[in-house]
Amino acid sequence: MVRTLPIGILVSGRGSNMEAIADAIACGRVPARIQVVVSDRREARALELARRRGLKALYLAPGDYPSRQAYDRALAETLKKEGVELVVLAGFMRLLGRDFLDQFPNAVINIHPSLLPAFPGLNAQRQAWEYGVKFSGCTVHFVDAGMDTGPIIAQAVVPVKDEDTPETLAARILVEEHRLYPEVIKWLAEGRVTLHGRRVSLKI
Repeated sequence: MVRTLPIGILVSGRGSNMEAIADAIACGRVPARIQVVVSDRREARALELARRRGLKALYLAPGDYPSRQAYDRALAETLKKEGVELVVLAGFMRLLGRDFLDQFPNAVINIHPSLLPAFPGLNAQRQAWEYGVKFSGCTVHFVDAGMDTGPIIAQAVVPVKDEDTPETLAARILVEEHRLYPEVIKWLAEGRVTLHGRRVSLKI
């Protein structure tokens, strides 16, 4: 029997991936439960959206802590207190260091709007469009201490059309993000994902 996986979602912005995950859970597609949504930005729209859904939503202010390491420890402590087992980054704009990651070994995931390792960092859709690639997409990966460098769990490919702009490409990639991210969480909840060094395998 598949258990319900307790997850915490970290957000900094609009919260569209958070909503896609919450919708997938609500309709029974993903055997998970959102324990808490936490943001490093008070004005993040994702916090408002989470509260409308009746989810626990917290603002943890980076300025209240003397260092990045202290903030990471407080963030990890907050999630642990809520019983979180899988940490899901959904537009969270801070790099997490060892003080955080060591508390959730192989249990922090992120989604990035490119086919990693191509175009890490900010504005990945524009990077891909400006480079002139014919295919882009999105990547769900485990998080390590680098910038979008963790082991890749799954990817979705999006063709780049001649008439695309960075904005239209980003919109089509986002559709795939909303499909892929809940699916990966489902796989993790079902215990179907195995990590061997940098290689990730999926049990069918």
